[in-house]
Amino acid sequence: MARDIRDLFREEEIVKESMPKNHEARFLEKLEDALPVSKPKYNWFSIAASVIVLLGFSFMAFQFYNANEIQVENTPETMVSTKTSEVKTLGDVSPGLKKVEDYYLASINLELAKIKFTPETKELFDGYVKQLEELDKEYQRLSEELTNSGPSELTVNALIDNLKFRLNLLYRLRAQLQELNLSNEFENKNQSI
Repeated sequence: MARDIRDLFREEEIVKESMPKNHEARFLEKLEDALPVSKPKYNWFSIAASVIVLLGFSFMAFQFYNANEIQVENTPETMVSTKTSEVKTLGDVSPGLKKVEDYYLASINLELAKIKFTPETKELFDGYVKQLEELDKEYQRLSEELTNSGPSELTVNALIDNLKFRLNLLYRLRAQLQELNLSNEFENKNQSI
């Protein structure tokens, strides 16, 4: 017996029922029991590893940005001055002076690399190295003066002259070593005859 639902509503044979008072709360409770929302479980090891990696990167960044001093080996073969990032050099004054400074420092290092000394010439070589060290100390003092007082013509000229003196000193050392080697070869030939 098929009846039209519209007719049933018109006849009001279906009793209107209202929902119970806690219907929504009970529904949500049953839904939570059926499909629980899981909270993310953090593994303590992954948290600790993340903290260690973060600290490592922080330490590396601190070391990179706060490096105050560039260490350069200071031996007779590679006599290069140690510079701190706080002390100004000729290169900080102007690009043209940087070229001059780089030229002289490269020439000084090249001359030092060319010089060959023997046990007989070691005393002569050590004397020149001491003079080079004194000139290097004076260069450091002038660089500090340049940093503290600012660039002046006298300071810049003194720095350039210092580099010239060092290079000329190495030219003289090389010439004296060549003379000494020639005189030793001449004496060896005379003794063998």
